[in-house]
Amino acid sequence: MSQSIAAGPPETVRFNSRKLNVCVLGGTGFVGTELVAQLASAGHWVRVPTRVLAHGQHLGVLPTVEVVAADVHDRRALSELLTDMDAAINLVGILNESRGARFREVHVGLATKLIEEARTARVIRLLHMSSAGAEAERAPSKYLRSKGKAETLMRAAGPSLEVTIFRPSVIFGRGDSLTQRFTNLLRLSGGWLPLARARARFAPVYVRDVARAFTRALSDPATIGQTYELCGPDVLTLEQIVRASAGAAGVHCRILRLPDLLARLQGLALGLVPGKPFTLDNLRSLTVDSLCTTDGLAALGIEPRRLAEVLPTYLGGMSQPEQLSRYRMEGER
Repeated sequence: MSQSIAAGPPETVRFNSRKLNVCVLGGTGFVGTELVAQLASAGHWVRVPTRVLAHGQHLGVLPTVEVVAADVHDRRALSELLTDMDAAINLVGILNESRGARFREVHVGLATKLIEEARTARVIRLLHMSSAGAEAERAPSKYLRSKGKAETLMRAAGPSLEVTIFRPSVIFGRGDSLTQRFTNLLRLSGGWLPLARARARFAPVYVRDVARAFTRALSDPATIGQTYELCGPDVLTLEQIVRASAGAAGVHCRILRLPDLLARLQGLALGLVPGKPFTLDNLRSLTVDSLCTTDGLAALGIEPRRLAEVLPTYLGGMSQPEQLSRYRMEGER
């Protein structure tokens, strides 16, 4: 770790204290940014590693956040990152494989290293992000199987490590790769969108509610050893999510529902495009509904926000004062 933004951590506090030193892996991303902000607001000291320091520049304005240049997949760097930490949160994940990032290395490999290095550094509290539908052996996609295998490792890490696992459905909010991607595609295509697995079902969950779940669980001993499924209040098809996003953004929406054969051809073709906007593995994941069997948010005392309620705050034309007023109200809930 050669560079950092902000100062180092204060002396390590006791785990049963309300103020903790927390290392958030994946803290510069979509969910991570919201979670780090909430942790800092709660008074925790947060260390956020990133391979490119500039990617975490936006977090440097938070007074109790240290952004560090480090590769979390490097054992030595990971060991340094966990020094003086009371807890670690793993949000690292990829939706598609590339030459430099494979599902097994990113999901299973990092979980293995984190467990081992946490024990060495005597960091006993671990919070881990998984996914609805994750299953080590029977899931249809490599993504869901690798997520399931990482879950299995985390559960087996107890009782020497105090682990809590979260399994969200698809997550939405400002800066997401779901609703904003669809609206951008609709704008580029003049409102036409060929859609695979249009009837796949989700329970979209708001990013702020997901972050609240992590923040509340962090200091609650009752959550140790538990798995929380995180879903929003509405079950929607993929087509309904696209149409709701288009409506909030004020863009035309004409969906072409693709039969599975054409969907496979779409996955093959787009999997060769830089950035891989859609792959065969994504298509396989869509064959499993991303829903919850238990209400993890309710168990944590969180009332979830609806997709239709939140979409206009970041896809619509709401003015900045209106947005700030809405965010202020959300923060009070």
